[in-house]
Amino acid sequence: MTVTAEPAVRLLQSLENIVLGQPRALRQMVICLLARGHALVEGVPGTAKTLAARAMSAGLGLDFGRVQFTPDLMPTDLVGVNVLDETGRKFVYRPGPVFTDLLLADEINRAPPKTQAALLEAMEERQVTVDGQTRPLPEPFTVFATQNPVEHEGTYPLPEAQVDRFLMKIVVGYPSEGAENRILDAWDDGFRSDDESTYGQQVPVSRQELLDMRAATAGLHMDGRIRRYVTRIIRGTRREQVFSMGASPRAGVALFQAARAEAFLSGRDFVTPDDVKTLSFPVLRHRVMLTAEAEIDGRSADDELRRMLESMEAPR
Repeated sequence: MTVTAEPAVRLLQSLENIVLGQPRALRQMVICLLARGHALVEGVPGTAKTLAARAMSAGLGLDFGRVQFTPDLMPTDLVGVNVLDETGRKFVYRPGPVFTDLLLADEINRAPPKTQAALLEAMEERQVTVDGQTRPLPEPFTVFATQNPVEHEGTYPLPEAQVDRFLMKIVVGYPSEGAENRILDAWDDGFRSDDESTYGQQVPVSRQELLDMRAATAGLHMDGRIRRYVTRIIRGTRREQVFSMGASPRAGVALFQAARAEAFLSGRDFVTPDDVKTLSFPVLRHRVMLTAEAEIDGRSADDELRRMLESMEAPR
């Protein structure tokens, strides 16, 4: 049986009817889901980051868990803990909220680094270890973490090892004036972000549909010339003097996965150079580090990545 992207397209259309004015961010979230990756969604408060994750969960026939990250959140609050059962005189494991299909780590940079790092094993190996015992997480375990910009008061920068586990860093900006007008119209018509019954979503994408689409994405063809192009981009970030730290080989794998997911979502069975270019920004912007001089000059990772890509010849 041929697997198509129809369920993913249906999910994306549903999301765009709920979260107005953020089509690029929503598409990248769906791509991340197809590529079996995790997403870090960054934006100032009030730009519908949490709403996007909630709408995603409502559009999927999966178990959903949400953790509000706070300064007093402990690692055991995420992964679970062994507690003494008085009746049986033995320790019993109580799983934490990480044991779910889709986890929303809300405002992840408000928790201290030790708690942020508790997600490392779960995100990379899809398992958790508590008191020496390893337990697998359900498939398709996916983390969508929201984050406020690090310069805002009361936040902690994510450790580099933690950031690198996110397939993409999706930046959510302010919507256009027209979209903001439509947001007010929707609220006037009865929409409420805290009430999923007002979302008007279609039939949810089932677990099996998602797993089938992930398998189809993983098997999608990428020509050798495109793969070499991915490698040239990754290695190019290490040669650029404006970056004090370039992208790692893991970043190349992430770009490879994301580009295939973009092609699948577009209804193609092959990857184009434009797929790679388009996804280079969300895949690499959190994996490269600007020099102090570049930051002082007000440059951004996206600006320098764009300049590098424009100077690099793409396969034809």
